[in-house]
Amino acid sequence: QVQVVESGGGLVQAGGSLRLSCAASGRTLISYYMGWFRQAPGKEREFVAAISWSGSNTYYSGSVKGRFTISKDNAKNTVYLQMDSLKPEDTAVYYCAARYMDYRPPFDYWGRGTQVIVSS
Repeated sequence: QVQVVESGGGLVQAGGSLRLSCAASGRTLISYYMGWFRQAPGKEREFVAAISWSGSNTYYSGSVKGRFTISKDNAKNTVYLQMDSLKPEDTAVYYCAARYMDYRPPFDYWGRGTQVIVSS
């Protein structure tokens, strides 16, 4: 079992920045990919970004590439999502997830989410 807990959501104006954190715990995480997903009201959950546990491989959706950066701190077992140049359409509940050995959905372990609201 892997447990993940997100934090760092909030309200920000368009053009601003937020950094989300995801604290992971449980079994050894060395072979896990960590991902961020989001779900806006009335929409399906979508992939945002993912990173290998080594940090050497990162993946982004086209809608956030160049604005969001995924990173991790192995010493703290924490994954971050730095979100810059935020847009109102980035408003969503953001979820952290973990998957063994692959960055592609479906992911196996999920957090409860953290709300991000971007005002225009």
